[in-house]
Amino acid sequence: MNTIFEAITILRQVFDKYAGKEGDPKTLTKKEVLELLKEQLGEAPSSKAEMDDFFNMLDDDGDGVVDFNEYVVLCAKLLSAIHLSIH
Repeated sequence: MNTIFEAITILRQVFDKYAGKEGDPKTLTKKEVLELLKEQLGEAPSSKAEMDDFFNMLDDDGDGVVDFNEYVVLCAKLLSAIHLSIH
């Protein structure tokens, strides 16, 4: 298996670990996103208002949940930010 495919597989596994705890196994609720951020990144928005703003930014289609495509956009933004901070 090549490295990029392994990375994609890991992204999917992380999404699947948190998705569906409160409902649809194909989406993340706000609570599930918060748990993912805390456990995977060690930090999360510190207030309800910050979390609401962050979640609304992720929820591109406004349906109240984050699907896999919206989650991938988050991962891409994190990767870009890390890349910029290193270089």
